[in-house]
Amino acid sequence: MNTLRIIALFVGATLTGVSLLAGAHTEEYFDSRDSLHGGQVRMTGPYHLELVARDKEIVLYVADHADSKLSTDGGSGKATVQTGKDNTKTSIKLEQAGDNILKGTGDFSVTLETVITVFVALPGQEAHSACFTPLKPKAKLDKKAKDINPQENSHDGHHHHNM
Repeated sequence: MNTLRIIALFVGATLTGVSLLAGAHTEEYFDSRDSLHGGQVRMTGPYHLELVARDKEIVLYVADHADSKLSTDGGSGKATVQTGKDNTKTSIKLEQAGDNILKGTGDFSVTLETVITVFVALPGQEAHSACFTPLKPKAKLDKKAKDINPQENSHDGHHHHNM
């Protein structure tokens, strides 16, 4: 009987731990934390992508799940910018512009309604996509989520986790 209780507690704790880690990568979580370059961060596949969008320019920073820079050498991407109430779409080619940077320019403006979908292909990796709303107001993280991510209060400003 005690063995069954121990197994049940272990399984419950494991499932809770998995759900807490999954919660650490929600859009709400990323929207509540400061990003390295002042952009919006999303997770897709093995990447954390940070999008910095200004009128006529998109800069995409590529990192791994520990927020370490990933080389974009030989990589490429595409951004589809939807703006306005009529959802006008503009396609922007993203090219390597630094160690972990893909960058592109085009004729578009960024508004509160702007939605940008990016597709990223790095050598030897599957292509991945993510959707951004660059001017979305910062979310407030609830206490439970802050308890999951004690690193948020660390001095180095980086988010680290083990899987």
